[in-house]
Amino acid sequence: MAKLVRVASITFRGTANRRPVRETVGDNLTAIVDLLEKAARDEPDIACLPECSPTRGLSCEDSVKMAEEVPGPMFERVSSVAKEHGMYVVFPMLEKRNSRVYNSALLIDDKGDLIGRYHKVYPTIPEIEAGISPGDEQKPLKTGIAALGFAICFDINFEDAVRSQFGQGVKLAFFPSAYPGGLQLRQWAFKYGVYVVSACSGEESVMIDPLGRVMCRSSTYSPILCRTLNLDYEVLHLNFNYEKLGRVKDKYGPRVELEVSRPEAVLMLSSNAKDITAGDVIKEFKLETREEYFKRASEVRRGALPST
Repeated sequence: MAKLVRVASITFRGTANRRPVRETVGDNLTAIVDLLEKAARDEPDIACLPECSPTRGLSCEDSVKMAEEVPGPMFERVSSVAKEHGMYVVFPMLEKRNSRVYNSALLIDDKGDLIGRYHKVYPTIPEIEAGISPGDEQKPLKTGIAALGFAICFDINFEDAVRSQFGQGVKLAFFPSAYPGGLQLRQWAFKYGVYVVSACSGEESVMIDPLGRVMCRSSTYSPILCRTLNLDYEVLHLNFNYEKLGRVKDKYGPRVELEVSRPEAVLMLSSNAKDITAGDVIKEFKLETREEYFKRASEVRRGALPST
């Protein structure tokens, strides 16, 4: 059955001034709160800010000096907005924890409470030299909205970091970053069949659907993106499914959406109904998800190999 989630992405460059470090952080936080307040007008269930938002514009060394334990003043200021508007917030900041500093994405719930964190698995070389510690691979964060995946900026270049989040059954993943990611984001969205929402420190924040298609893109004139995503979907291959799709539409009409992507030969089946899920439709018509099809193809191949 339809599982609709309102998701907001916020693009934020930083205040880009030459004032003292603490004043810069203060200005950044003021701007962040203002952007969250503006995003709240679209009533998102969850909003995502860019990587290291409070220290945006500072050097790695100065940013590390401003790292805080959580909860702390930076966290409290953002969590109060989350609580006021009843929305989850992905708040990326440098976090002191157990005598180390991590490039973190903190997940704040709609009551203003910290319910999870993701540590950047692959900080850049300058980050590590400045004192930022790498995170370990982590599991998706389970929430009242959905199981959420994360990757931060440079992580996107490493399969193990992406797989540990996007590849664990999540359907919505966030990418707070200092750069857009471009083709790589579309590749990961397509490969793992997930919605990917980026929040960058410049233009080019995007939302990408599970077929790897860019749904919307930020700009100077639209730094806040907000869309309703239906997380009740499955990605299928056309092979062995295509001939059955007509019967699906005959029975369910607009209650089930079928979006075909060519030349990739895949489709996304989504349920808009209140009483059936995408999984129910797949079971009823004996369809195969893409993952199931590839697994079966691999098994058939193994059976055809000469015995040793």
